[in-house]
Amino acid sequence: MKPSRFVLHIPHTLREALELIDALPNARLVAGGQSLMPMLNMRLAAPDHLVDLNRIAALSAIREEPPDVVFGAMTRQRDVELSPLVGERLPLLLEAIVNVGHRQTRNRGTIGGSLCHLDPSAELPAVAMAMDAMLTVTSKRATRTMSMASFAKGLMTTALANDEVLVDVRLRPWAPGHGWCFVEFARRHGDFAIVAAAAMVELDRARRITRISLTLGGVGPVPLRLLDAEKALLGGVGDDAALEIAGSHAGRCEAMSDPAYPSWYRQRLAQRLLLQAMRSALRRARPR
Repeated sequence: MKPSRFVLHIPHTLREALELIDALPNARLVAGGQSLMPMLNMRLAAPDHLVDLNRIAALSAIREEPPDVVFGAMTRQRDVELSPLVGERLPLLLEAIVNVGHRQTRNRGTIGGSLCHLDPSAELPAVAMAMDAMLTVTSKRATRTMSMASFAKGLMTTALANDEVLVDVRLRPWAPGHGWCFVEFARRHGDFAIVAAAAMVELDRARRITRISLTLGGVGPVPLRLLDAEKALLGGVGDDAALEIAGSHAGRCEAMSDPAYPSWYRQRLAQRLLLQAMRSALRRARPR
């Protein structure tokens, strides 16, 4: 199939892009295009105007602004994967991003495009939720910052207004020696995850958990932070009994259902993967 007719606009500055989306009716932004272009071809989206952000160099960068690592929204996923800074400071992101599609799609796909598309099974939104990412969005009217929890409103729905552009994504690295794990189950490598689990943990010298983050992807319409499970483990040593109790929260969460993967299947898989992620994160963690 072919897309419906549209007019392509190629701004070279962020100001030009903001002017365009403020003035044009029924306009869509295109970043890497790995999700949008198939939607156009299948007529699931039919914008009158496409505003291509690929020529805006200011949106493509990875930089350290202590205490955060900042990613321009147009930063390619492959650049994230190969970044020494990411490998050193953000191991959860590195472990997750190699599961995003294939090398060819990561060459084009962007970190901001994945967050704005907000597919419930996508890996990068799950990492952003796990790490309490802060997102900067701007329009002709104003610039604002919001948490990933506020940004993700529902199934493939974000808090972006029609005239706003995601500018950057800020991740704050956890303390050196923290444990992490990202694991997912998909039919084939490169497919969207049926369920994914992310775990991060910090330990004190007695190996008691002082900080923890547990997140599921692919279960609900947006990535799910398991706050009750986190509270159950905080202050403990993460023994098998405690992990089983925490994992049971995943097994009871409200899960999506479809003809291929019913809700009970996702719940069972979520519990199994969360246990695996928690155990791996604890093994990797070094007491501080």
